[in-house]
Amino acid sequence: MNLQLSQSEENYLKSIYNLLSINESSQINTNLIAKDLATKASSVSEMIKKLSDKKLVDYQKYKGSSLTESGQKIAVQIIRKHRLWETFLVDKLNFKWNEVHEIAEQLEHINSPLLTNRLSSFLNHPKFDPHGDPIPDENGVFPKHKSEIKLSDILLHQKAMVVKIGSDHPDLLLFLTKNNIGIHTQIRCAEKNEFDDSITIEIENCQSINLSKKVIKNIYVKIIK
Repeated sequence: MNLQLSQSEENYLKSIYNLLSINESSQINTNLIAKDLATKASSVSEMIKKLSDKKLVDYQKYKGSSLTESGQKIAVQIIRKHRLWETFLVDKLNFKWNEVHEIAEQLEHINSPLLTNRLSSFLNHPKFDPHGDPIPDENGVFPKHKSEIKLSDILLHQKAMVVKIGSDHPDLLLFLTKNNIGIHTQIRCAEKNEFDDSITIEIENCQSINLSKKVIKNIYVKIIK
């Protein structure tokens, strides 16, 4: 498909794709899209109609929006570019992982499959970005972490390795950095607090830290022995 899309249209497709994935739903409502993109519901309705006319979005009244096969392919390629650029910025230009999201948001709109594929090749075809998010290949296939679970599901005294951070919010990433928590960091669950659902973990250097429910929900780990 050789459609010429605006940056705004591409952002909508990516937003719908991400919201459908997060909510594990087949359709997403207008208000959620508006909240995600920090815009008005009326503006979302106008864009959904435009994308529907281009056969990229399927909208059903009172139910919500989903992506057509064409819309999903475009969204996945935008995500691919975003995550490759984040990897490039961190690995090759020495940006910190909390500094790259906004820059990658701009770079993801460069419409050159040749550039994208050469960038992937230059980076030796990485499977995951600096935050642990999977990078789809040129065919749109996502790699998967093996036995990935939410940190909230860890059992007392279990050991695990951080494999993904579910949010790229700079404040969260800065907090994790300050507390020596990153991708591949090994931890042990030292205490689970039922009152506020917080967890106290020990990091590989024996540092102990209490993590709030707000932080925990964004951390994914792989259990190790």
